[in-house]
Amino acid sequence: MPYLLNAWYVAALSSEVTTQAPFARTLLDQPVVLYRDASGEAVALDDRCPHRFAPLSRGQVVDGALACPYHGLRFGSDGHCMFNPHGDGRVPAHARTRCYPTRERYGAVWFWPGDPERAQTAPLPAFDFLDPLHNFTSENYLPTRANYQLSADNLLDLSHFQYLHAGTLGSDEMARSTVRAAVDGDTVSVHREATGEHLQPMLMRAFNLAHGTRADRQLDVRWMPPGLLSIAVAVCESGVPELTRVSLSAHWLTPESVASTHYFFAFGLPRDMGEQGAELVRQAARNLIAPFRDEDLPMLEAQQRTIGERDFWSLRPAMLPIDAGAVHARRIMQRLIAEEQRQAEEERGSPQRKAAHAACE
Repeated sequence: MPYLLNAWYVAALSSEVTTQAPFARTLLDQPVVLYRDASGEAVALDDRCPHRFAPLSRGQVVDGALACPYHGLRFGSDGHCMFNPHGDGRVPAHARTRCYPTRERYGAVWFWPGDPERAQTAPLPAFDFLDPLHNFTSENYLPTRANYQLSADNLLDLSHFQYLHAGTLGSDEMARSTVRAAVDGDTVSVHREATGEHLQPMLMRAFNLAHGTRADRQLDVRWMPPGLLSIAVAVCESGVPELTRVSLSAHWLTPESVASTHYFFAFGLPRDMGEQGAELVRQAARNLIAPFRDEDLPMLEAQQRTIGERDFWSLRPAMLPIDAGAVHARRIMQRLIAEEQRQAEEERGSPQRKAAHAACE
């Protein structure tokens, strides 16, 4: 399956990557090893020693370098071998493994699987409500045995709350809510409003509403390629907007393979809310992990088993108006991937690229 390569993806939560030991993760079908160098900077390399192809993730971090577990060669943060303990110690010219550009922000380590030069000028997508300097935050991770675009579909269409999350996040009023989808460039937004809802007890407690109170709820989902979403939920007592309470969350989908996804999610609220904000973030992490894990993931994985290796559109899905946001996102990804592949083919066929290739032979 083709992926969009010139884009920032989340490779790991910051807490997963340490200076003590390397960490293995498959990203876009590619085995990658992550660790921190002597300065604490996150490093991402192909998880393959260029000598005998041993997985570097089985090695050790020694003085900020990654030591191969098979013959002890050490690799620096740029992927080049910097130490050969054998013979006269000379390092072969091709003793290097691929190094991926990385950045660290919002409690996550991001990596760029495409052209490294493009990464230098490509900004990270903004999730400012997760800046720990100004916000209380919490992060979590769930592996999902389903294609990442199925997960995006799920988040862009929250009408499933009434059915899949009937006892946790849904209400009988959800299907009658007003839904609008919009596209701005390569960004998709879905706005949903429900009034007079009988919210589930978990949500009533989370938004500090009295038992039996009817609520008005707005849900705004924003999607950016390749699979980066934010969800803002605003809840108030029906007809009392000045008492609105807001929950903000980020959802980052990174393909592991065509049929599996790394699902990272995080919550944030302003520090000027004081202890109330800190507690709401803690509650969000506690309350939503179970619906994600026990209700969304089994459904996504069941869908993936049904689809198998077939193309999604080849199955001729019967679309509903509630699918507008998900369809927009899929079409945008198709276009971006096709444009990237076409550009790569043109560059490979350019006289400059052919001359450079001939010079290396």
